[in-house]
Amino acid sequence: MANDLNVVALVGRLTRESELRYSSGGMAICRFSIAVNRRKRTADNKWEDEANFFDCTMFGKSAESLNQYLEKGRQVSILGELRQNRWEQDGQARTRVEIAVNSLQLLSSPNGDRSEGRRTDGGAKPQGSYAPRPASNAPVNTPPVMDMGGPEQFDDDQIPF
Repeated sequence: MANDLNVVALVGRLTRESELRYSSGGMAICRFSIAVNRRKRTADNKWEDEANFFDCTMFGKSAESLNQYLEKGRQVSILGELRQNRWEQDGQARTRVEIAVNSLQLLSSPNGDRSEGRRTDGGAKPQGSYAPRPASNAPVNTPPVMDMGGPEQFDDDQIPF
């Protein structure tokens, strides 16, 4: 029984247009790369951003439907797991670690506008899929916003712990 954990959650910007291919079995495979900045302190005690680049892969119907929206510069949030690919090339053993994306949320447009985010859960059978807002002013199905109120709405007798 495995007690290991492999979970990745990142927010970053796409560094290039996504690439959509199909496996020999007909499964859609979408590959893209994101840059995630982290703050670090320099030798002269100043803060600067350092970019880290991560290769990502999404599979199935989510890969097909999202491919058209994954444009360079767009900010996304991803949830997934790390996968290590191994192969041999010219007699040399090669490895590559990438993120297998299970869920992706569009956070902004390619030009950086923080428009309404849209979420889609990856995998063979997506739980929900939201496309970016159409060019027209047609209504878009968006997830409901729930206001649960603050803790002051409950009496101490109503809280079970």
